[in-house]
Order: sequence, then C-alpha cells, then structure tokens
Amino acid sequence: MLDVLDLDDSGARTSEDIFTGASQAMPMGRVYGGQVLAQSLVAASRTLPPERIPHSMHGYFLRPGDASQGITFSVDRIHDGRSFSTRRTQAFQQGVPIFSMISSFQDEDQGFDHQTPMPEGIPAPESLPDFEASLEGAHPMTKRIFTDRPVELRHAPSPIYLTADDAAQPHQAVWMRTRRALPDDPAVHRATLAYLSDLTIQEPILRAHGLTWARPGLKVASLDHAMWWHRFGRVDEWILYVQESPSARGGRGLATGRIYSREGLLLATVAQEIMVRVPQDA
Repeated sequence: MLDVLDLDDSGARTSEDIFTGASQAMPMGRVYGGQVLAQSLVAASRTLPPERIPHSMHGYFLRPGDASQGITFSVDRIHDGRSFSTRRTQAFQQGVPIFSMISSFQDEDQGFDHQTPMPEGIPAPESLPDFEASLEGAHPMTKRIFTDRPVELRHAPSPIYLTADDAAQPHQAVWMRTRRALPDDPAVHRATLAYLSDLTIQEPILRAHGLTWARPGLKVASLDHAMWWHRFGRVDEWILYVQESPSARGGRGLATGRIYSREGLLLATVAQEIMVRVPQDA
C-alpha cells in the first residue's frame, strides 16, 4: 500500500504537474477505487507546502481501471489563497481519464468545534470474529477486500460476503486498521484514510435488501466519492467506520459514513453513490 501511495514525480514541471503511480494487483483485474482516489490526493498534495492539508475531496469514477497497468496523474493548480488551495487531479490510463477529482486544502486554523458522538453499544474489535480465515476459495468480491490487502476488518453485525445472516437493515459498522505500523507522517495517515474510505461503504445498500457479494449476477460499481477530513487520527490503530444508506432507486444507491478514532473523535465523513444491478430472476 505504501508503495502505490509513493508517486513518482520525475515528470513534474513548473508549468505542469505530472505524477505516475503503480497499481495494486486485484483478483478481478480492476483498479481498487480507494487506491486511485488516495493516489490522486497524494498527487495534489505534492503541489502544496506540507502545512496546507486536505479537508475535502469530490471525485468521479469515469472508467474501470486496469490493475495490471500504472496510472498517470495530472494536477491543475486551480487556486491558491491566503488560507485555502484548490486542486484538480485527473487520473489516466492509456491516454483516457479513469478518475477525476477536485480537492481543497487549508492551513490549520482556530474556530468552533463540535461533532456527532460515536454510537454506543458497538462491540470492541477484539470481541468480533476474524472472517479472513474462512474466505479461502470464496467469491471474487470477497477476495477484492482480502487478497494481499494490508487492512484488518471487523464487521458489526457479521459481514455479507457469502451470507446475509442478520436482518435486512440499511446500516452497519466496521472496525478497520492497517496490519502494520505506518510512519508517523500525518500526510501518510490522511492518504491511507482516503484509501480505507472506499472499503465496505457500498455494503449498507446491499444489506438493506438482504443481498450478499456472492449474489449471482450482482453488478456494483462506484460512481462518485466525497470525503471531508475533520480531525487527525492514526489509521494503524483501530478506527470505526459507521455506515448507512439513506436511499436507493433507479439502479443507484447512496451510502454515507462517519469514521471515528477508538477514543470517539470524528475523523472524517464520507459519501458515495454506486450503480447496483441485480438480475430480475436472481
């Protein structure tokens, strides 16, 4: 994961900021969305001083990416003000865009401070089972999350990879952390949080209708992704991703999420819309 987030900036020039990055191998051959949005954020950050940090991004997944190929990132310096900067990042493969993002950065500032509290009653991650051990030979969508993946996940309630054992409901919570310690650099943790934000966010939409990732003929694709960073937190320690789906209609579903530190600090808010199709005879 750290290798794919460490972009090559040898193509960057004063008038044009060009970066290149590798892709993680994926069982189904498509680039993982969290990878490309995290890389796009890193590319944009490279055009700014380190004290100006990301607070929001809004991106669109335009085409499926090929995980066997690298990605080129082009950054446009749209605006630099006294406190805020705006960047547009386009990710390309084979000369065509696969992802487009606008991100905003701000110097740390003083101001009001409040947050929605972390929900109570969610089991601690240590008390939840590790489903990885039972996923060998499972459906490819489960491997999308677990094959060569540097992330630990613990679902509450149980995951919907193969079965939907719990009652249909449009919400869930997922504990996450990287499997190994990360460098202390806050920029690495912010980019990794973006990487993690695309994991499982689609599932409240499926869970609301009793669907599993193994449902025959199920087709899911992320359409867009928005994220707001609120507070700093380490992602090599357990974080809680609280997710819900307020609506699904017309072959699209919307999911929102709040990411908390284990101590209850609200670190980020996420929203994503997906295309979801299920054969009528499935």
